[in-house]
Amino acid sequence: MIKITVCLLTYNSARTLEAVLAPVFQFADQVIVLDSGSNDETLSVCRQYGIEPRYCPYEMHGKQMNNAIALAEHDWVFCLDSDEILDEATITYLRRLKDSPAPLPPEQAWCISRYWYVLGEQVQTIYPVSSPDYPVRLFNRTVARFNDRPVDDEVTGPVLTQIIPGHVRHDTFYSLHEMFSKMNAYTTRLVRFRKIRPSLLRGVISAIGAFFKWYLMSGAWRQGKVGAATGLYATLYSFLKYFKAWYQQTDK
Repeated sequence: MIKITVCLLTYNSARTLEAVLAPVFQFADQVIVLDSGSNDETLSVCRQYGIEPRYCPYEMHGKQMNNAIALAEHDWVFCLDSDEILDEATITYLRRLKDSPAPLPPEQAWCISRYWYVLGEQVQTIYPVSSPDYPVRLFNRTVARFNDRPVDDEVTGPVLTQIIPGHVRHDTFYSLHEMFSKMNAYTTRLVRFRKIRPSLLRGVISAIGAFFKWYLMSGAWRQGKVGAATGLYATLYSFLKYFKAWYQQTDK
């Protein structure tokens, strides 16, 4: 038997927070909420569940997750974003895993089966991932941690992974405003923390390639306006990271 601390990151997460928190209490021994300055009802929702959120300014997702993990009472941690909603199959698997009499090796880790929803609809792709994807979410903090990639961070360490069967709903990009606001933030972060070749030509070529791959070849065009939004997201994302690097260089 193991004890699990759930580490949850929030920022203006009231829209989905109740749906995220309710399943967590079916298996968690401790819940840590690390908030980065919410000004909606996020803190109030947490307190309704008996959780007093901790505050930490946000820099990067991986660093924020590691900050939350450091607050855990238990070495086995289950890391969750505030738009990832666990289903019954995932919860049942976690409860059985918790109650297993056999000791779990610390190098073992488990991935959730995460299905992406954009503008309320399930999608097959959202740049730069296909859906479902399988991020590591349950692991022992003594052997693994999140890396410091500015975007698309992941758990690293000497771990062996298994996939938890289920259908975790990743309810991301609920509006066009959020979709393109996050794209702007992600591309700015990439240029700031990763070496991006400053080239307009490369940006144009990358954008054209992204349009063909993530809109036409992926079949996103079949999903009407949602597919058009994800195709435009991929195209603009691919262009903007090079454009911003170019703009930053020419502005010096």
